[in-house]
Amino acid sequence: MFEAIVWFALGLLLLALGGDSIVKAASGLAQRFGASPFVAGLLLVAFGTSLPELVVNARAFVVGAQELALGNAVGSNIVNVGLTLGLAALAFPLLVRTRLLSPLLVLLAVASLALIVFGLDGVISRSEGIVLLLGFVAVLALLLTRARREPVELQESIANYATTRTMLWLNMVRLLIAAVVLYYGARWVVQAAPVIGAGWGMSPLLAGLLPVAIGTALPEVVAAIAAARRGQGDMVVGHVIGSSLFNLLVVVGGMAALRPMPLPASFVRLELPAAIVFVLMLYPMLRGDLKITRGEGAVLLVAFLAWVGLELALLY
Repeated sequence: MFEAIVWFALGLLLLALGGDSIVKAASGLAQRFGASPFVAGLLLVAFGTSLPELVVNARAFVVGAQELALGNAVGSNIVNVGLTLGLAALAFPLLVRTRLLSPLLVLLAVASLALIVFGLDGVISRSEGIVLLLGFVAVLALLLTRARREPVELQESIANYATTRTMLWLNMVRLLIAAVVLYYGARWVVQAAPVIGAGWGMSPLLAGLLPVAIGTALPEVVAAIAAARRGQGDMVVGHVIGSSLFNLLVVVGGMAALRPMPLPASFVRLELPAAIVFVLMLYPMLRGDLKITRGEGAVLLVAFLAWVGLELALLY
């Protein structure tokens, strides 16, 4: 058990390092081959933090641990809103200038509801997985279209986020390092998580939902608090909403498109509705004064802790 925890922690460390390297490589290569800094920054803000989780879920899928991958994908969304946003806002109130995030939040609720509907028969079919992937394409088109209507200063802030060196050789080295580091990080996490979960009486599904989802989110929590301190509330909330959409539409959709994915009844009754509840809690915060205050951050964090407590109470 202790050995598994050590490997799990080392895996999380490698995922954090690899995630940083691959984001820089992706930004540099995108701009090298013609993407504007604004487009590169927009995609990195929305989906860049999902890449380590994607690698973990891909590894779990390849080795046949679909339940672990599903638990991580859905659990990460609850962790994103409750823990990441909650702690970031509690540390420094988040000022959100862009109106684009509210419709994306609505789409996140719709995606969660679609998963519930798809899962009523106990499985997400290949065709339903393809529908989710097409949904991601639609979200991407909306994001690229609507973002250009945002204020110039916000567009410049997003472009600055993608600032990095664009030399081809440097970014190929970054990409190679990221590939190796992410491979071993995902391998160690996926190997250790079921052992840790079993030691705590958890199924692979619950291990993905709690320790893996929370563990892979910890570097993002640290980054979110640092960004909140710099006044980059748009970046923090954009990361959370974009990552959550990516998890449902690309990760779950992609796995189902490759192989029909069983969806436990508990997910239809509890976890996915819980994810929608967190979205509904966040929506009025973004539609109101465009600020997530310390008090609202505390509410999100308490709701997250209550959800974790409920999951553990149902387990034990």
